[in-house]
Amino acid sequence: MSTPTALLKVMIDATRKAARGLNRDFGELAELQVSKKGPADYVSAADLKAEQVLFEALSAARPGYGFLGEERGLIEGTDKTHTWIADPLDGTTNFLHAIPHYAVTVALEREGQIVAGVTYNPATNEIFWAERGKGCYLNDKRLRVAARRELGEAVLGTGIPFMGRPGHAQFLKELHQVAQKVSGVRRFGSAALDLAYVAAGRFDGFWERNLQRWDIAAGILFITEAGGVVTDADGGVDPLTAGSILAANTDLHPQILARLKAAAS
Repeated sequence: MSTPTALLKVMIDATRKAARGLNRDFGELAELQVSKKGPADYVSAADLKAEQVLFEALSAARPGYGFLGEERGLIEGTDKTHTWIADPLDGTTNFLHAIPHYAVTVALEREGQIVAGVTYNPATNEIFWAERGKGCYLNDKRLRVAARRELGEAVLGTGIPFMGRPGHAQFLKELHQVAQKVSGVRRFGSAALDLAYVAAGRFDGFWERNLQRWDIAAGILFITEAGGVVTDADGGVDPLTAGSILAANTDLHPQILARLKAAAS
């Protein structure tokens, strides 16, 4: 299946629509970099606008579905079995600094299970999409996780807790344990895209703590559909609820998990 279903078309259309405004704002923001006043306010306005566009497009296509968004929180729908989980701008700091690595991401949760996901980077025009049981794709190309088996050959993605967030000490311990065993560690600043990169085999694995549902919902499905393994960062089976994630192929996942556990001991 390299042609998206009707459900995925709805999601892809909504993310592209939200991204159009972000693209315009991104262009203007690049010009604003020389100015000290107001870019942060500008970004939060862009974020809100993009979420409104997403909300309206998804609600029009599937009336009654619930909506959980970064900006507006949970809006209950009349259909209690379906909830959209959306982040209109993942990678806000990149966006703010005119770094072209950010995404619009949407997942659909049906009765507690993620059944479809879309993550779109408007700056590169790369759209990652998956539906449960039907594979993971980048544009029209089927994706598989990387096949490397040795940690020493692996490049991992991660996220660093930023200003005002808990977990710095724990992160530094984990980084110390992981970095001395791998080929490289990257911090790109968008968990949604990082997980898509694992599905595409660009990263061999990814871990991060203190994440929200909308950061990881689509990515969890991408990686499982691309043949990878996803747990929380402690090896638990429900990363969406735990708010942490560890994703890799079947060979590397236990090796990375062992390093994270060593950091805790």
